[in-house]
Amino acid sequence: MTGYLPRRLGYGLALAAALSPALLQAQPAAVNPGAGALPPQIEAMLARAKVPREALSAIVVDAAPAPAAGRPATPPVLSHQAGVYMNPASVMKLVTTYAGLELLGPAYTWNTPVYLDGVISTGTLQGNLVIQGRGDPKLVVERLWLLLRRVKGLGITTISGDILLDRSAFVAASQSPADFDGEPLRPYNATPDALLVNYKSVTMTFVPHPDSSTASISFDPPLANVQLQPSVPLSAGAAVAAGKPVALSECGDYRSLLKADFSDPFRIGFAGSYPVACGEKSWSVAYADPASYTERAMLGMWQELGGKLGGRVRDGRAPVGLKPVFEAVSPTLAEAIQGINKFSNNVMAQQLFLTLSLNPTGNGTARGNGAATAASNEASREVLRAWWHGRFGDDLPVMDNGSGLSRQERLTARGLARMLQTAYVSGAMPELMASLPIIGVDGTLKNSRSRVSQGWAHLKTGTLKDATAMAGYVHTPTGRRLVVVGIINHPNAAAARPALEALVDWAVREGAKP
Repeated sequence: MTGYLPRRLGYGLALAAALSPALLQAQPAAVNPGAGALPPQIEAMLARAKVPREALSAIVVDAAPAPAAGRPATPPVLSHQAGVYMNPASVMKLVTTYAGLELLGPAYTWNTPVYLDGVISTGTLQGNLVIQGRGDPKLVVERLWLLLRRVKGLGITTISGDILLDRSAFVAASQSPADFDGEPLRPYNATPDALLVNYKSVTMTFVPHPDSSTASISFDPPLANVQLQPSVPLSAGAAVAAGKPVALSECGDYRSLLKADFSDPFRIGFAGSYPVACGEKSWSVAYADPASYTERAMLGMWQELGGKLGGRVRDGRAPVGLKPVFEAVSPTLAEAIQGINKFSNNVMAQQLFLTLSLNPTGNGTARGNGAATAASNEASREVLRAWWHGRFGDDLPVMDNGSGLSRQERLTARGLARMLQTAYVSGAMPELMASLPIIGVDGTLKNSRSRVSQGWAHLKTGTLKDATAMAGYVHTPTGRRLVVVGIINHPNAAAARPALEALVDWAVREGAKP
């Protein structure tokens, strides 16, 4: 139902209190104590992982129930503590992406306006180049290159002034990449930015050259004023995989053998070697100084294109009233959510979540450079709560940043199943389902060991230290379509992941019964 546009409905203090995580945790099972016994194979998997059944919330229902006139909807095939609020980890991305499809539309795009604050004379821009970010989650290396190529296509080879980066569309992120789990170099910890370039990550590509006994290294994007080591020696010794020696014909743990040092923002270096058997490999890491990343990437790419800059790259604002000379247009939202859900891209999900309050009318037109209010997580939570209340009523999720990379986010399996049922009979169903990993085929479920459900389920996965979850759609050989949601919150949650795959396998078998 694209175009449904509930706005700030003002639920009041009572609703705000009802949504607080503390209150939700104080009411664990009163909402829905569960119905029916768990299938024995799921009980066995939980017991093997030393996880009590009370740590699981699950529901299996028809994706498109068709109740007879005057009769209630088809009851769940399975319901176990389905009304208990749980931390769904990255499964929360389902809420963010479906809300985006309804509120913004599958054809929504993010535009990045480029302004010339000056005049062009004999190849020189006498003034500043201004690039205004409006939340594009897919401004990757290739698209940054195209943007700057368009600048050169205007006849500009030299900018006498500065390159100004306007990030004012989003409230500046207050968190550090190390805040969540102390792993600031992990790309999944990148923080949102109105002018997000390449997820604030550097991709290194290693290509072995046996004739010179070296492996060349290329870096994308090129970072200005950073010393980038161009090559490493090829490894002639035994590699190591999982702590055990492996044959020279095998790749092994090449990242450990490289002995990389990413701690210095002015240098990326390697003290080790690269195994020749690995062939060509790419490795992405978050840059050590994310605050300066966009400036370095922008200048590095401009210089690589042969451009010259008289001033520097810095934060600034587009002058009010100045019209853009062109706008770089992102892929559609329908394309973007594939990266969010199939590969569980956290920062893309956070960019989309913030966009919900950047575009309050949902008409696909971002605020201009004269906008008075920047998008924020607080405003986006309000937008999403209003949307959920208008569409689904109760079981409102507790949102933080919309990505699931949070200790605070909560939802119920019952509420999520209701949303997935609504999505299944909506016009956005093809886009949402196409964005989900296919079990045993691609995305985060490519390496699933399940043989029963392989190829028969489109599911979003989620994993945190104390949480694991799966949710989505199961198709059966008889043509039945089911919604399956399973969430485990427990210190041993990771070990209980097979119980969720067993739930999906059970749904395939049970759903195939007449």
